[in-house]
Amino acid sequence: MEAELLLNACAELGEGPAWDASTRRLYWVDILAGRVHALRVDTGQDDCFDVGEPVGCLAPRRSGGLVLALRFGFATLSLPAGMLRRLAAPEAGLPHNRFNDGKCDPAGRFLAGSMDLNENKQPTGALYSLSPNGEVRRLRDGVTISNGLTWSPDYKTFYYIDTPTRHVLAYDYDLESGSIARPRPVIAVPAAMGLPDGMTSDLEGNLWIALWDGAAVSVWEPARGRLIRTIPIPAQRPTACVFGGEKMDVLYVTSARTDLSQEQLSQYPLSGGLFKVQTQTQGLPTFQFAG
Repeated sequence: MEAELLLNACAELGEGPAWDASTRRLYWVDILAGRVHALRVDTGQDDCFDVGEPVGCLAPRRSGGLVLALRFGFATLSLPAGMLRRLAAPEAGLPHNRFNDGKCDPAGRFLAGSMDLNENKQPTGALYSLSPNGEVRRLRDGVTISNGLTWSPDYKTFYYIDTPTRHVLAYDYDLESGSIARPRPVIAVPAAMGLPDGMTSDLEGNLWIALWDGAAVSVWEPARGRLIRTIPIPAQRPTACVFGGEKMDVLYVTSARTDLSQEQLSQYPLSGGLFKVQTQTQGLPTFQFAG
């Protein structure tokens, strides 16, 4: 499997790819620039919406448009009008935090987590769940950099990454209530591989993890904590990945160029680009927000 450049976006902090099968669009964000992107993968047209503040992640809505996690809370974005409607701001009292990665669960809840922006990162972040009726629940706190999250194919296990720990935790997931329980580490990412960032899963139950400063996406078997393979990405800081395409067998990968030196950019000039990898497996779909 080889990565191909899909869009030389030069994103500062490209993140949060989400595949909308109904429109064949790949949605993604440039977090620090505060931009939401909608890429037509068949034509290469990339529409951009400026939301005026950092935007950590997004998901398509069943009723149309998107749900977003902005700097301090949740909002919806209508398309193509680009109108923003704020829903809740659970971290409005935490000026040194911002929301980071997130996605919807199979029942249509939007899960997103936050992180500390200070240089010396502290565990001031949390993981939240936004229900379709607008209720916000805190699923866990004491998080430093809330990052990758995904589910097993039977939806009974929730996987979660707090990046500085270098671990993937597994939780029992109650799809009816949206509750998590019984955390346990299932994967430890060695320091030499980079930092675990965004994550998705395939229909075989394997986890696909983007490696910040690792120039790769890694594939793991969580039942045994075993590394299956690594896929080189021509960007030093891959950030997240999602399956899409007509057969749900194309892996789309975002990346960042923030804080890279000129020497690093010379080595990885495509950093900040969007990439695609033709795989031999199918991934879980991007679930939509039911609110």
